[in-house]
Amino acid sequence: MKLNELLDKWTNTYIKHNVKQRSMNTYMQLIEKHIKPALGEYELEDLSAQVLQNFVYSELEKGNLKTGKALANNTVIVMTNILKQAIDEANNMEVTTKNCSKKIKMPPQEEKQVTAFEKSEQDKIVKYCLENKKDNYFGIVLCLYSGLRIGELLALTWDDVDFERNYITISKAAYQGKKDGKIQILVDTPKTKNSNRVIPLPKTIMDILKKMKKKSTSKYVITTRHNTMVGTRSYQRTFEKILAKLDIPYKNFHSLRHTFATRAIEMGMDVKSVSEILGHKNPMITLNTYTHSLMSYKTEMMNKLGKALA
Repeated sequence: MKLNELLDKWTNTYIKHNVKQRSMNTYMQLIEKHIKPALGEYELEDLSAQVLQNFVYSELEKGNLKTGKALANNTVIVMTNILKQAIDEANNMEVTTKNCSKKIKMPPQEEKQVTAFEKSEQDKIVKYCLENKKDNYFGIVLCLYSGLRIGELLALTWDDVDFERNYITISKAAYQGKKDGKIQILVDTPKTKNSNRVIPLPKTIMDILKKMKKKSTSKYVITTRHNTMVGTRSYQRTFEKILAKLDIPYKNFHSLRHTFATRAIEMGMDVKSVSEILGHKNPMITLNTYTHSLMSYKTEMMNKLGKALA
């Protein structure tokens, strides 16, 4: 059996029923654009650790199809895992007696850089969004005070808002992906199991949501003129234009989530609560992600403690 055939079988059986559609789309894109062109014609018995390792090194050096330069380590790690899992499955099903994938050396995982807005920048963003007549701008403020991901925000419906108990329920997320050969706005469950969560909101935020609800004719909190869901790329562009207008250095939309977590920690919210609001699997993820925020908070507390000595 050729690797091409194995990958088709693997994606249509095991993977299809075990991962989210969004992940499936990513896997298929990497398989079709990178793995198959380089390795697809190899018979499984002819694959060797050296062949697979050379593929990994090649992708790390010149795997970017647009620039011909290096591909991100994390992307190569995903491709390497695809190869490992597919060949493992073939080995388990006794399609091949070889399993050279276990010997592949993985590239080091790149830590995602956490970027947050300064308090003065956050204040400028909030002021602009609240004073503007476009209700959709409020979604940016909502993210700053809840830590929502962009897909969670855009999939939020009025049914998810509990005005009596002042909280929102996160149970779905929007993303732009390919379906039936077309790029569409799709809705799936959130990123992880822990991303299904309930977030209490400040009364000031709830008061604004109540005013928006009274005049809304859409089921979505953030909506288009036609009462449909706003696309993630469209909303990202809106956010970028606001930053440019306010002369604030560019940071991606996800920085709003990081800003929420940073401010919450700076104000003394315990890490477990921050972790649950963000939908992290456990507080250690939060601790590791926001080490710098925690360090500045610890320094401030230590200086306060030091005043007693003075």
